[in-house]
Amino acid sequence: MKRAFLLALLLVLPACSDRAGGNTPPKAPPPVPIAAGPVVQRLVPVQVIAVGNVQAYTSVGIKSRVAGQVLKVHFKEGDEVREGNVLFTIDPAPFEAAVRQAEATVAKDTANLKQAQATIDRDQAQLDMSRIQEKRYRELLQRELIAREQYDQLKTNFAAMEATVEADRAAVENARAAISADQAALDTARLNLGYTTIRAPIDGRAGNVLVQAGNVVKGNDDNPIVVLNQVHPIYLSFSVPEQFLGDIKKYRALGLLKVQARLPNRVEPIASGDLTFINNTVDPGTGTIQLKATFTNADNALWPGQFLDAVLTLTSQQAIVVPSQAIQPGQKGPYVFVVKEDQTVENRQVQPGTRLGAETIIVSGLQPGERVVTDGHLRLRPGTKVDVKQ
Repeated sequence: MKRAFLLALLLVLPACSDRAGGNTPPKAPPPVPIAAGPVVQRLVPVQVIAVGNVQAYTSVGIKSRVAGQVLKVHFKEGDEVREGNVLFTIDPAPFEAAVRQAEATVAKDTANLKQAQATIDRDQAQLDMSRIQEKRYRELLQRELIAREQYDQLKTNFAAMEATVEADRAAVENARAAISADQAALDTARLNLGYTTIRAPIDGRAGNVLVQAGNVVKGNDDNPIVVLNQVHPIYLSFSVPEQFLGDIKKYRALGLLKVQARLPNRVEPIASGDLTFINNTVDPGTGTIQLKATFTNADNALWPGQFLDAVLTLTSQQAIVVPSQAIQPGQKGPYVFVVKEDQTVENRQVQPGTRLGAETIIVSGLQPGERVVTDGHLRLRPGTKVDVKQ
């Protein structure tokens, strides 16, 4: 009995000694709260992204065709103008006077032509009479009924009348030529008068107005008085490396290729258009090919001179994607934390592909159905127990 008591006492004393010395075994740390996202396989676009520059569909520098004083400017800077709208009015008074003078000259030469035609009609009648008399006197001379001198005198008068008629014909032709020249001068005067009203040749948006009412402009000056830019539709010009040219031509042969315009460092597109132009040569200096996309730009989202990201979509393909924030940089390259079935994490190297906004394509390293950590990376180590929060 005493021996059993001593044995029980020996067993209890080490336990009491551990508690007194503070050597209680440590508890397991609590799971680290994290957020996780799925690894999925889905259809994703194959895209080429480049920096583009917005260009006006058409740009026209408006110049005055004639010199004169500006009477009125019919629009304001920045206005949308329609084709045919009056933009400027040049003082028409000098040109109206030139038209009236040209009309008077045409009227004068027309009267001269009528007079020349009347003269030729009169002289032609006299010539016809002289011809009849010459024939009659020639017959009388042959029958020796008149003197030779009488016939010679009549023949001389007949020749003079022929020369007069020829001169009259020349005068008529000169009068007609003068009328043609006068008519050309009148047409020019009327054309110049029409140039005093300057109209918009295209639909577009007006830029800075460089002349105001009262200014005197030169005809066909080097500097335009306003520039119109057509922005409906509008171009987005961009260049891509030449190695994409084969794929671009391949997929374009199957149908129109879509191009999205995005603000720099933004994911959401602000406009969508079609690829409409591939340049006919590769730039040997940069090894790139120029492309242009056309946008309707009905909401004026694009503006000439603006720099945007051009996203050219070639086709779509199946790919594995993960939330972009799951990918972390490491000494051996990008990696992700994979949540295993036992609620611990595994460090796994991955090869990222194209970033699609909030998601990134994974070329290798993950399989569909797995889960990756999207938030809470700083407290994680391989094998860490985790608590996945919504």
